[in-house]
This record gives sequence, structure tokens and C-alpha cells, in this order.
Amino acid sequence: MSEIHLKIRGEVQGVGFRHAILQKAQKLGLHGWARNVPDGSVEVLAQGPKPALEKFLAWTRIGPAGAKVQRIEVSWLEVSPS
Repeated sequence: MSEIHLKIRGEVQGVGFRHAILQKAQKLGLHGWARNVPDGSVEVLAQGPKPALEKFLAWTRIGPAGAKVQRIEVSWLEVSPS
């Protein structure tokens, strides 16, 4: 299992980004959270199989209608089984 931490910058608050990102994560079988950050970005933590996380990351580069993603800071981590 892998984990990805994202900080998504651009016009990503007030456009349904968090709701859309959580729906996309659920469709891909991922777990995690998304939150608005006071600097106007959206922060995301997602866990799951690496191929699903890669699809998720590709989707976040575009985001939902109304969003304008300018930049994404990405950190990967391998999660050891408990």
C-alpha cells in the first residue's frame, strides 16, 4: 500500500473540489481526507494501491469543472502493513 500527500494550488476552493476529490477517491477504492487550507490551497492525503493513486493524481491535475489547478506539491510514502 502507498500513500500520497498533495497540496493543490490554484482556484481550488469554492468550486466543489473537496467533494469531487473525495468522490473520485472512493471510486478508486482509496481512503484519506481533503481539507481547505487558509492559503487558498487544498490539502489531500490518500492511501491505497499505487496504480489507483497514480490515476487519482492524474485526475487532480485537472480537477472538477470550475477548478483551475496551477500547481501540485506531491509527496509519496510506502505504508507498511500493520
